[in-house]
Amino acid sequence: MAGWAAVALLGATGWTLLALSRGETVSAAWMVAAALGSYAIAYRFYARWIARRALRVDATRATPAERLNDGVDFHPTDRRVLLGHHFAAIAGAGPLVGPVLAAQMGYLPGTIWIIAGVIFAGAVQDMVVLFFSTRRDGRSLGQMAREEIGPFGGAAALLAAFAIMIILLGVLALVVVNALAQSPWGTFSLAMTIPIALLMGFYLRVLRPGRVTEVSLIGVALLLLALVAGRWVAQSSWADAFTLKPGTLVIWLVAYGFIASVLPVWTLLAPRDYLSTFLKIGTIGLLAVGVLIALPDLRMDAVTHFAGRGDGPVFAGALFPFVFITIACGALSGFHSLISSGTTPKMIQKETQIRMIGYGSMLMESFVAVMALVAACIIDPGLYFAMNAPSGVIGETVRSASQAVAHLGYTISPEQLAAAAKAVEEHTLLSRTGGAPTLAIGVAEIFSRVVGGSGTKAFWYHFAIMFEALFILTALDAGTRVGRFMLQDMLGNLYRPFRRVSWKPGAWLTSAAVVALWGYFLWVGVHEPLGGINQLFPVFGIANQLLAAVALAVCTTLLVKSGRLKWAWITGVPLLWDAAVTLTASWQKVFSGDPRVGFFTQRSVYQDAIDAGKVLPPAKTMDDMHTVVTNSTVDGVVSAVLALLIVVVIADAARVCVRHVRNPGATRLSEAPYVASRITAPAGLVASRREKEAGAELTAAERRAP
Repeated sequence: MAGWAAVALLGATGWTLLALSRGETVSAAWMVAAALGSYAIAYRFYARWIARRALRVDATRATPAERLNDGVDFHPTDRRVLLGHHFAAIAGAGPLVGPVLAAQMGYLPGTIWIIAGVIFAGAVQDMVVLFFSTRRDGRSLGQMAREEIGPFGGAAALLAAFAIMIILLGVLALVVVNALAQSPWGTFSLAMTIPIALLMGFYLRVLRPGRVTEVSLIGVALLLLALVAGRWVAQSSWADAFTLKPGTLVIWLVAYGFIASVLPVWTLLAPRDYLSTFLKIGTIGLLAVGVLIALPDLRMDAVTHFAGRGDGPVFAGALFPFVFITIACGALSGFHSLISSGTTPKMIQKETQIRMIGYGSMLMESFVAVMALVAACIIDPGLYFAMNAPSGVIGETVRSASQAVAHLGYTISPEQLAAAAKAVEEHTLLSRTGGAPTLAIGVAEIFSRVVGGSGTKAFWYHFAIMFEALFILTALDAGTRVGRFMLQDMLGNLYRPFRRVSWKPGAWLTSAAVVALWGYFLWVGVHEPLGGINQLFPVFGIANQLLAAVALAVCTTLLVKSGRLKWAWITGVPLLWDAAVTLTASWQKVFSGDPRVGFFTQRSVYQDAIDAGKVLPPAKTMDDMHTVVTNSTVDGVVSAVLALLIVVVIADAARVCVRHVRNPGATRLSEAPYVASRITAPAGLVASRREKEAGAELTAAERRAP
């Protein structure tokens, strides 16, 4: 226990310095120490306690992957490959972009929410949803809600979950398009991950089954070669072939999403996600090492004056509730519940692996969010606001930007702004909103201090842009497959063959429907700057967190109905917090009198300007003004409807829980019957001595059997 005491002491020291330091510099290394120390303690003690005491995971019970193995959707997958797939599927734009934007409030609020939120809410949600879905043949979140809460609340959950899923997929795809457009390096490297993944899948399935270490080494070597070759291609005559327009990228993404969602999981989806995990974890790990070597100071204030005023240039709204909405994935994400009740429960070998894959993967993503926050907070605050404030606030020249930043309370000269852009070989860094360019600047700053000096900033900047696109794309393919599962579950209530997720006509039809939906919004968004998915982008964060409320409500209901009432607080407390945050944010987005926050107030302001013949930014023409009015109306209505659906789900879940407590005998569960497992597999990455002995005994018994 002395070792764990040391870990706890290191984490506590990091927290103390972050929280109490005022008016003095604090090294970013203490943020890393606070995060890693907290994660280690939470995984070793809290997650283990939940898995063993509350969930009572059973190593002797066969999972759906074993019982229903069809080699297409249900397939027992090595825990290491599945960990990579699950992490890659859940780690989308949120942990990279959200913390960068939330840095507007200072480094301390975001750090507290990212770390405390993941330990007590996000990772708990992912693990518990994965457990209950595994016990129910891999049922989707919406279908579990329908079966366990009831047709009314379940229908609301199904509708809300699917609608939110389409919004999330469209937003993720738009980020990928924006990152890859006119980038031959990124496009080539990403394209090469597909044949590499196909080779890895064939290698593990046919050539050398079970040789995960071998295929990992081969995959990593080929991936590194693809990354290096990407830069060669970008500087060669082949560059034009991989320099794609946004519209062309949309077509390729839609085609890829469809193919990835119908192919057997072992051919492309799982190995590609596993492969990309090496780059994701490797880059973030090296970034953490770079922080520990370079020891950069946190230059952003612990808590900025925007936290209380709510008039920040990056996003409007006060610290509560909007920091918790902006950091949409690093602490708690409803999207994760769709993966935990989508592909992963159909591939997991043993229930005992749920802790590592569900809770552990979310801790990994949370650390990505911490490193993104570090990257945003070590750069000059003046540069940060010049990059993340819209052009309507800072203007379009370095001089006007310098003056605008000074009005915000920070200082940066026009010469410094020009030099920052030149260092990364960009024409300008002004109003590079969205968070991704800021993260790339932070990554380049850290890596250039450790390797190569300031002369390598341009290389690391463009590497980071490509890395972010790869990071996000892996959530898109898994998300499309999950959307297919959700739609099949919904249609299965009307026509039972759809419930068989591997029924080919149903799989192809629903996959086509899902990619057509998010592909349409993406296509319009790419061609109309204020239309398509851009119209729904403002509700992305709230929608994601509302979906988390659905997941936590389902988990709490299942804990109560399955005889775990005394443990219901594990998901019940995070549910209450998430509901308070998201419903408050929804109320403000619908009814706030501030046009920067309230959708309907914004609509009124722009409509009044139209009546007066004026054009307000970001609109540039009168047609744009009418589009803004339409978008504000749609966003306000969508926010109100989604919030209402979530209230219905929570209220119906509460009704079911009360009914069970009053009359437990009348409760019915849709849990699959117990079947003894014939698979022996370790619970963690490294097999314990007892697990090795059990595996050896089973192998010997199989050899003795006639």
